Amino acid sequence: MPYLTVNGANIYYEEHGQGAQTIVFAHGLLWSGQMYEAQVAFFKQHYRCITFDFRAQGRSQATDSGYDMDTLAADALALIKQLVGKPVHFVGLSMGGFVGMRLAIHHREWLLSLSLLETSADLEPKQNLLKYKVLPKIARWLGMAVVAPQAMHIMFGQTFLTDPHRAEQRVEMRRRLLQNDRVNIGKAINGVFSRQGVYQYLPSITTPTLIIVGDEDIATIPAKSRRMHAAIKHSQLVVIPQAGHTSTVETPDAVNAALEKFIKVI
Repeated sequence: MPYLTVNGANIYYEEHGQGAQTIVFAHGLLWSGQMYEAQVAFFKQHYRCITFDFRAQGRSQATDSGYDMDTLAADALALIKQLVGKPVHFVGLSMGGFVGMRLAIHHREWLLSLSLLETSADLEPKQNLLKYKVLPKIARWLGMAVVAPQAMHIMFGQTFLTDPHRAEQRVEMRRRLLQNDRVNIGKAINGVFSRQGVYQYLPSITTPTLIIVGDEDIATIPAKSRRMHAAIKHSQLVVIPQAGHTSTVETPDAVNAALEKFIKVI
């Protein structure tokens, strides 16, 4: 299995396809690079595609520290430098978007484009903090199976959750949630929900930016994407019907179409 040591952490990654340009995919909290399976399958025909797992998630190492968004952005930057060595298209969903914005603000020379899916430039709302701080404690004490139902409700829209034809897919996504290490996943959760906001820096982003949000997203509601769209000059906004917080899985064709239309002109 391919690993890269960056900033003292062994980071798991995968490469697929070939092309003059590279797309790097950064996943959301509680998932891994697997959440981009449909995107990699689509884009690998013409692009080099790289997915990776953040610390303590997927197959990457759980370190003692380094879960703040600035450190994770430094990890992503080191990966880009070592594996690619030139600017890339960066696609980040939720937590991956928190990282992507920091790259665009501080290291724009390493980005060809930035795509932000189901993410926010703001602090975590205060009303969410207590609820989300309890989740990792419950997971550690009682196991991921106890928090999985609530996590599924947060991660997916009602269309996906109630579609009888996607029952098997829901079982698979729940299985992936349960693969998170009950001891170490709390570090990643705390890193996400204690993050600093970067909204005030968005006007400095000059990287071509696409913002995608599902109209059923309750974790980072569409209003947050519209707020980012207004702050990032010349950004594009796509609202995907019947998608929640994990549109790459829920509505892969719509996500692929939006990404392709955006990236191919850059």
